[in-house]
Amino acid sequence: MAGRRSAGLLLYRGGADGGVEVLLAHMGGPLWARWDAGAWSVPKGEYVPPEKPMDAARREFAEELGLPPPDGRYLPLGDARQSGGKVVTVWAVASDLDPERIVPGTFEMEWPRGSGVTRSFPEIDRVAWFTPEAARERLVTGQRVFLERLADRLGDGR
Repeated sequence: MAGRRSAGLLLYRGGADGGVEVLLAHMGGPLWARWDAGAWSVPKGEYVPPEKPMDAARREFAEELGLPPPDGRYLPLGDARQSGGKVVTVWAVASDLDPERIVPGTFEMEWPRGSGVTRSFPEIDRVAWFTPEAARERLVTGQRVFLERLADRLGDGR
């Protein structure tokens, strides 16, 4: 597991209450279908150098959501090591993406396990906007640090 790297984009926008909202992706497939807490992620995916992390983040956004990555100023939120050892690098970018527009990419897996039947599932089954407080409850633990870093970046004049 050592050496696995992933990169992603955390979209943010102004919320109705004057605060900030972030866009999270709910992990697709049968293993996550009934979960909410800890089943959401920054839209991201793995890459292998020499691909640059920013290029991977933009490519994975397009693959997972079926939409081009937003233009704008990308704020680096740094790296975080997840519990499985993977290092995730994230950038934040302001955007007001409509969750209804996503066309998620798919993956295949044997389901039910041991059945010999391979089925196709969406990589993510939905995206939604959340306040940072609501996002914290839903995000996988290893990515919660990106919410704090985004708040720090936005608090210092962007």
